Amino acid sequence: MSTTPGGTSGPDTGERSAVGQAPPGFDFGAYLEAARLRVEAALDGALGPERPESLRQAMRYSLLAGGKRLRPILCLAACELAGGDGDRALPTAVALEMIHTMSLIHDDLPAMDDDDLRRGRPTNHKVYGEANAILAGDALLTRAFEMVALRSPDIPAERLLRVVGELSLASGAPGLVGGQVVDLECEGKDVDLDTLEYIHLHKTGALLRACVITGAMIAGAPDDLLTALRTYARGIGLAFQIIDDILDVTASSEVLGKTAGKDLTADKTTYPKLLGLEASRQRAEDLVAEAKAALAPFAAEGRAAPLLALADYITSRDR
Repeated sequence: MSTTPGGTSGPDTGERSAVGQAPPGFDFGAYLEAARLRVEAALDGALGPERPESLRQAMRYSLLAGGKRLRPILCLAACELAGGDGDRALPTAVALEMIHTMSLIHDDLPAMDDDDLRRGRPTNHKVYGEANAILAGDALLTRAFEMVALRSPDIPAERLLRVVGELSLASGAPGLVGGQVVDLECEGKDVDLDTLEYIHLHKTGALLRACVITGAMIAGAPDDLLTALRTYARGIGLAFQIIDDILDVTASSEVLGKTAGKDLTADKTTYPKLLGLEASRQRAEDLVAEAKAALAPFAAEGRAAPLLALADYITSRDR
């Protein structure tokens, strides 16, 4: 997909052309919808007819449950920023959504967050049982690495090896698993800001970082761009979680598509609890500004427009 500006301006970008903003004329809404449809089609094709059928159904139930698909779209946008063809990054984008879906299935289990609602419908274990939900998550995680290693034609092996390494770090103990453990250990305890940011940088931020880094790796991005993308990803990763914390307090379950107020019920420390709502929102906006500034040296020719607009979208979303 080309990111060359064209059409009308999107709702979050206006007509601004300053450093850190998408160029005038970039239609973010059209880009987001077209990218989402590409991802949905790729996800549907990734789980074809196979046995056992019960496992396939449980995997598809959560993987195809909808959602914003921000993670795979970030992967495609980063590939395009690095001068690559987004279609070549689609298997990796699918892998990232599979890892994300696994984490949601497992997070919702009674032993974890014990949630009954996800994306507006019953959670996986409520439909298929706890054992099948665990196995569906496991199968999605391992299928993710298959997508990269065996279903990514025409990508140099050394690039795929780097992608596999990045996904391993993001999905394991150094990433979301480690963040989840610390999150569980801190329930009901007083947590300082440093610990809270550690949780979010690992539980949420690690996979978001992997999205932009792996997309750029597929395109053969140079080290200076990868460094800038890591800064960008850190900013949007923390901002994303801050907005999640705010929405858990301010939005309804119907709007969120998941149970609102869960953090309060579980006595978890959140940004609003530590900083208050207004200071939390300001912190998110500051992080997004830092993220966009990191991409300023690479914003020529409009290729950074999707990533810049996605950063703004993170702080303006309502679910």
